[in-house]
Amino acid sequence: MHEELNNFTRNEVWTLEAKPKGARVIGTKWVFRNKQDDEGNIVRNKARLVAKGYSQVEGIDFGETFALVARLKAIWFLLAYASHHDMKLYQMDVKSAFLNGYINELVYVEQPPGFEDPNHPDYVYRLSKALYGLKQSPRAWYERLRDFLIEK
Repeated sequence: MHEELNNFTRNEVWTLEAKPKGARVIGTKWVFRNKQDDEGNIVRNKARLVAKGYSQVEGIDFGETFALVARLKAIWFLLAYASHHDMKLYQMDVKSAFLNGYINELVYVEQPPGFEDPNHPDYVYRLSKALYGLKQSPRAWYERLRDFLIEK
């Protein structure tokens, strides 16, 4: 859990603030998963903080959510083309990918369960970047990746 919260700090995902009057606050929860090696042995436990996005209201908490994804046939074509032309393909994994996407809406979330600030227990986090579970997170990540690839 500490590793996840350190990712939030490193990526400047949020800012702790007093809850504005009348602000909608989205809940958060921890999701736990065991990572396994090729033989099925547990190699580490992973915790991810997610927003309870099911409570978001369209037009208030989020606007556009559409994000392009590659169709399986397009991926097959790319692999066949690369193979036919003896091309090398590379893949990458972006750690905490959604934490890199900027959001345009003003979104507040509760402090993580078990990690409430003792000096400010009633404060909330104002998000500057996307959080897993938000409706707009896939689009925010897509836009960030698209802009990066176009720039390069």
